[in-house]
Amino acid sequence: MPRLVGGNRPDAVVVGTGPNGLAAATVLTAAGLSVRVYEAADQIGGGCRTDELTLPGFRHDVCAAVHPLALASSFFTRFGLEARGVQFLQPEIPLAHPLGGRRAVVVQRSVEETAAALSREDGQAYRRLVGPLAGRPGALASAVLSSHRGMPRATLTAVRFAGLGVRSAMALARRFEGPAARALLAGMGAHGNQPLDRPLTGGVALLLTSLAHEVGWPVVQGGSAGIVAALGTFLAERGTEVVTGQPVTSLGELPAARATLLDVGPHGFLAIAQDQLPARYAAQLRTFRYGPGVCKVDWALCGPVPWASAACRRAGTLHVGGTLEEIAACEFEVAHGRHPEWPFVLAVQPGVVDPTRAPGGTHTLWTYCHVPAGSDRDMSARIAAQIERFAPGFRELVLARSVRTARRVQAENANNVGGAIGGGVQDLRQTLLRPTPRWNPYRTPLPGVYLCSASTPPGPGVHGRCGELAAMSALHDRFGILSADVDGDRRTRIMHRL
Repeated sequence: MPRLVGGNRPDAVVVGTGPNGLAAATVLTAAGLSVRVYEAADQIGGGCRTDELTLPGFRHDVCAAVHPLALASSFFTRFGLEARGVQFLQPEIPLAHPLGGRRAVVVQRSVEETAAALSREDGQAYRRLVGPLAGRPGALASAVLSSHRGMPRATLTAVRFAGLGVRSAMALARRFEGPAARALLAGMGAHGNQPLDRPLTGGVALLLTSLAHEVGWPVVQGGSAGIVAALGTFLAERGTEVVTGQPVTSLGELPAARATLLDVGPHGFLAIAQDQLPARYAAQLRTFRYGPGVCKVDWALCGPVPWASAACRRAGTLHVGGTLEEIAACEFEVAHGRHPEWPFVLAVQPGVVDPTRAPGGTHTLWTYCHVPAGSDRDMSARIAAQIERFAPGFRELVLARSVRTARRVQAENANNVGGAIGGGVQDLRQTLLRPTPRWNPYRTPLPGVYLCSASTPPGPGVHGRCGELAAMSALHDRFGILSADVDGDRRTRIMHRL
């Protein structure tokens, strides 16, 4: 079988250049290894890219758009994104959830300010629920953004989060009496892309809410591609070869390196490993569940979205779906293979803090809604109707739109099976034992072959930790290396620790 293009035989090979693949290559390179990276697309970044999807001059994030996990990630903290030119811009209001008319519930940077805007009883409940999790900087992120195999350093925070987070969003919402707080929690929990009565949807809600208070929900100036550009520059400066436009269809095509790291999901690994995997392990990979997909619609607008609520006009991210009951019904419909008439819409308006995204006076709007896996239905009319419900006149502002159905989302990125963008269902089993029940989830039965995609712990998001942890396992196993410097001046080290 012919080998892929490249120069001399490298020490390590990485397949895929999403944030995790690039993080893995960064750690391996920082350890002094020769590394070669292959990417099927013509540009690096996976879901962390920015393109002119609608009209010239309108820059849209292809998938990832808001980056609390990048600021919370210990890997990116050590790497120093901001020192490498990545500018995180914080909207005045991280999140707003319109409720109809001029009413909205908002998450401010402060727990106290957020609670004060709720009813007296719900404000007290919010402080009790969220305050302890957001009150210790870095503690919750340290526990969540881990391999889920060792005892977290912030044990008390981790235990509290585990006790609450294993519950459903619906169960946690019962702590509140008023519709505003209940809707807020529902919108947060719906990021988990599961019915809101499922376990762990409460954990998704608490994590995202706590991060909004601790690090904010920023966008990157100029687009999310700035994050991968910083990683790409690091690799280029150190001579790491990145080959784009080069799909990998078989492990046999790759150079005979001592370590091979794959930023691919379980189904992708099955495809390129072919018949090399033990039958039991292959069977476990086949049972991996990806969940519902998304239909993503990007909008070029001649002006800002005319939200009826003034707070919504100042927010970076919006949850558009109405009450808890409406959102719960929508997510139930999707999970049972149906397209909701009134979908729950996640929206980002980066122009509230980043005027570079569109020509003067114009704006971009990033939206998606959940749909059944593999759907080819264009949901743009239903998304527009849902936005118009809370922002009368929205349709009149539309200059152009770009639609990516769930089927197209998968066609453009094979890791998004069925259009699912989270690397796999985040239920209890697939959160703790992703992708298969192994103590070290990055190792595979094939010597020297490791998985480093979002289908490994800690899961989805632009944080680089899946790649970092997989790379440290490979360094430990294959090269006897226990640490790697990534900040360039040897002040800090990534240590091997599961």
